[in-house]
Amino acid sequence: MYRYTTPGFIQRMDPFLTWKMKKAEKPTLYLTFDDGPHPEITPWVLAILAEFQAKATFFCVGANVEKYPEVYRRILHEGHAVGNHTFHHLKGWEVSNEDYFNDIDACAQLVDSKLFRPPYGKITPSQALKLRRDGYKIIMWSVLSRDFEPELNQEESVNAVRQSSDNGSILVYHDSLKAEKNLREMLPQVLAHFQKQQFEFAAL
Repeated sequence: MYRYTTPGFIQRMDPFLTWKMKKAEKPTLYLTFDDGPHPEITPWVLAILAEFQAKATFFCVGANVEKYPEVYRRILHEGHAVGNHTFHHLKGWEVSNEDYFNDIDACAQLVDSKLFRPPYGKITPSQALKLRRDGYKIIMWSVLSRDFEPELNQEESVNAVRQSSDNGSILVYHDSLKAEKNLREMLPQVLAHFQKQQFEFAAL
């Protein structure tokens, strides 16, 4: 399941990164969506979440919030959480710390949140340390749907998410054009499955 899950030894490498939430009294999953907002896909996601009475967390790219502020406001209005995903979707391993932090700060001008998810999951130890000192909680994931893969086996992904998720798991999807085809097919299936299992879907 390593294709869809984060191995335990990786999670233990930095205990200050959040890979999973504590188990709740009632089984709870934490759906997260990266790379939006998008003017068509994000509203569709919000409608599906409302249908299942699910809350989620949207890690927003600042440039997209700037383009589609009304969609961003709708996310908040409907009771979901938001997080910082940098302004330009930067990969921490490939830019200087100065450029990385400036990009995060630019996003923070639009996204009022101390939740942060590094794009691609790529962040250096020094970057993570600085962000924690600045009060950010760095959110990683337990289960990655891989919805961004054009040739994804959708049935395999849905089954992997079902089998790998349990109380406290953080799941990653993407409200982006790249993921749209897979997201529209898979998200309702996953929500329906866990609703039948009496899970709640909560925001971080």
